[in-house]
Amino acid sequence: MVLQAVAGRRIYDAANANWMVKMFPGEFYVTRKTDEVLVTVLGSCVAACIRDPAAGIGGMNHFMLPQHKSGNWGQDAQSARFGNFAMEKLINELIKAGAVRDRLEVKVFGGGNVTDTTNAVGTDNADFALRYLQAEGLRCAAQDLGGTLPRRIHYYPSTGRVVRKLLGASDTYAIKREENDYGSRLNGQKTYGDIQLFGEGR
Repeated sequence: MVLQAVAGRRIYDAANANWMVKMFPGEFYVTRKTDEVLVTVLGSCVAACIRDPAAGIGGMNHFMLPQHKSGNWGQDAQSARFGNFAMEKLINELIKAGAVRDRLEVKVFGGGNVTDTTNAVGTDNADFALRYLQAEGLRCAAQDLGGTLPRRIHYYPSTGRVVRKLLGASDTYAIKREENDYGSRLNGQKTYGDIQLFGEGR
């Protein structure tokens, strides 16, 4: 069953007999289903893929900025667009579902400076993710961060397998536009507790 989710579309992939859950910026997803693949496209954003292999629980988040200007780690209730909230939320939901913190397997991806190397938002996101893991005493089992190209990530929570595909420069503009669009929409969303409410037709 799906244990906790603030996530996007769920599409059945008949060719591979599994469900593909598309993750958008500012979202997270936790599941113990063995037939689900979590999919996201990352430009400057970062996604953390975290699971407890023994408990059979895993999930992913997708954040756009390291942390809210308040600087509070895990205390910003605005949304999972911020890395501090996204990481705390995903880890806490995994633990609530039965995961054991010491068994968590963490893999992080993204943080590319795909269009604007001056502001280096991707670098800031990547650096934050690694600093957060170090500060929390969580081992990073795998990482693919930085660079100038966007990535597509397919994460299989039941096995920990990750398929990473670097996308071409032709995809960069569309991904940057998508990140900006979702950032604008998230800024306009009302937050009700821990749940972001989105309109239809994303």
